[in-house]
Amino acid sequence: MKQTFTALLMSAIVAFSSYAAPKTYTVSSPDNKAKLIVTPSDSMRFELTTPGGETLDGVAALITPGQTFGNNAKVKKAKKNTVDRVFEPVVPVKKSSIRDHYNQLTLNCGKYDIEFRMFDNAMAYRFVTRIPDSLNILDEDFKVVMPAATTAHLQQPYGFKTSSEEMYTHKPLAEWNSGDRMSTLPALFQLPGGEWLLVSESDLKDYAGMFLKGTGTGFNAAFPRVPLKFGDDGDRSVKILEEAEYMTRTSGKRSMPWRYIAFGSPADIATQTLTAQLSSGPEIEDPSWIVPGKASWEWWNGASVYGPDVDFVSGFNLDTYKYFIDFAAKHGIEYIILDEGWAKTTLDPYTPNPTVDVKELIRYGNEKGVGLILWLTWLTVENNFELFGTLSDWGIKGLKIDFMDRGDQWMNDYLERVAREAAKHHLLVDFHGVHKPAGLDIRYPNVISYEGVRGMENMGHTNPGNSLWLPFMRNAVGPMDYTPGAMISMQPEAYGTDRPNSSSIGTRAYQMALFTVFESGLQMTADSPTMYYRNPECTQFIAEVPTTWDETKVLKAEPGKYYCVAKRKGDEWYVAAIAADGQRWRNDEFILDFLQPGQTYQMTWFEDGINAPRQAMDYRMKNSLVKQGDKVEMKVARNGGWTGVLKPVK
Repeated sequence: MKQTFTALLMSAIVAFSSYAAPKTYTVSSPDNKAKLIVTPSDSMRFELTTPGGETLDGVAALITPGQTFGNNAKVKKAKKNTVDRVFEPVVPVKKSSIRDHYNQLTLNCGKYDIEFRMFDNAMAYRFVTRIPDSLNILDEDFKVVMPAATTAHLQQPYGFKTSSEEMYTHKPLAEWNSGDRMSTLPALFQLPGGEWLLVSESDLKDYAGMFLKGTGTGFNAAFPRVPLKFGDDGDRSVKILEEAEYMTRTSGKRSMPWRYIAFGSPADIATQTLTAQLSSGPEIEDPSWIVPGKASWEWWNGASVYGPDVDFVSGFNLDTYKYFIDFAAKHGIEYIILDEGWAKTTLDPYTPNPTVDVKELIRYGNEKGVGLILWLTWLTVENNFELFGTLSDWGIKGLKIDFMDRGDQWMNDYLERVAREAAKHHLLVDFHGVHKPAGLDIRYPNVISYEGVRGMENMGHTNPGNSLWLPFMRNAVGPMDYTPGAMISMQPEAYGTDRPNSSSIGTRAYQMALFTVFESGLQMTADSPTMYYRNPECTQFIAEVPTTWDETKVLKAEPGKYYCVAKRKGDEWYVAAIAADGQRWRNDEFILDFLQPGQTYQMTWFEDGINAPRQAMDYRMKNSLVKQGDKVEMKVARNGGWTGVLKPVK
């Protein structure tokens, strides 16, 4: 009897010990205001406490046919380290010097590590695997539970095939559940205490792009499968006829993409640089040939020029393109884009439209100091992959590649192949019809911009109410080709447009402000040279706004409603504000506390005119001398803007 009791007691002790609380690992942000607790147990669980005291619970797992990395993990070694470095992006769309400061926790689990990084404004994690063979990844769990009163701000496509141009939707977290549409990245969340979260990924290579599915209490990751068989689908895409059961097939010895959650105020979200910080470094040894700038663009305005100095029929022809080159040269604009229509067919990248002599345009552009960028579909590029060398030999400076509309592993590998091959031949790339930036433009800075945004080409389906979310969502993770610059401006109730008389919603001052607000290494001047010639003071200002910046300071930020930002290039400051529909006028002010002490500045600015709430074309241009500490008062109309430049008086 005694032996039986002893055996039972020992069994109870063993059972109790097996259910003892699992070991936890803690890593805090460098400023100790945010904390991450990681608990490896049946799954890899983490608890994030933000500086505002909000708590998020999460799970991280990498699911393969033979093993789920992260589940029932046996931690062999835990290591902590701190990194504090400064690096300079090749194309600084937000700031020329980025501080990358974080504390890292690395959990060695045998065949894999999981790395967690805590920044003052974010947490991030990734898996690093050490498997000798290739790896079929079925899925990932990136589950996060947020406070119940959280609001979700999403871009919700109807499937994995998307150009990422859907209007943003805004809903209580509880209404975003498994029956609702998923979201693209980045996704934005407003916590009940007032903090904001931005969720995205970085260092995306040889991998499927991530989407998010709502759970009613938060989200989980979702991924497109690897396409195996394709069919014809016109001149610019293909149909996926068969997919694998896995979403990525890749090397078993590699680091996986980073998943990150940035947190803070709206200003913090708009100025964070997590995608760049978490990306691998540049893979172009000498990037000195990469020249950011503006481009005069003919598609939006229908290649329409007219007036007493136009004695030719305008359109997609040699004379019109030379007219665009002359305009660009006169205003110091670095490029013109030849969009759809320059080639005889969309399938042939070598034969121009008979009315367009591309080699003569290259010669003429070189004479005037203006480079040419050619539009092509991704399918034509794929079917003629030797074109990079040929077009470079012609003297073309870059390619605008369109209609990818997918984020599966095959397409992300395609983007990488294009970036690499274009770099070999010193060609810029502007990807259109594509998902958000996720580090490719950091590794290959010749990828000068991306579309994947509901930009001005959507005409009347683009409004300030949607665009006021872009600084906190799409543009917060990388360059964005929105194509601003309309000279015909209308309020929404009066809006109507048809090429060649293209127009936009929002005031004239709003359109001008977009050149400072929106960030892109290649910024379009979307309207016709004729319209710019008719508005010389606006045109001169737009042409002078830089496309890269040394410093960015958000002065006021209300996502979806109002945004005011100051940006420095050298010793000059540009300030811009935009407002969405709502109150007829918004009265605001800002203090010039960012100027150099003792220095006087000439401030030139454009503001909404007194009739701008009804007649969106109304604006005023003004000048004043200012110095550090001065207060600037401004009035911004509904769907309006304010923009100016402050130049030191020598």
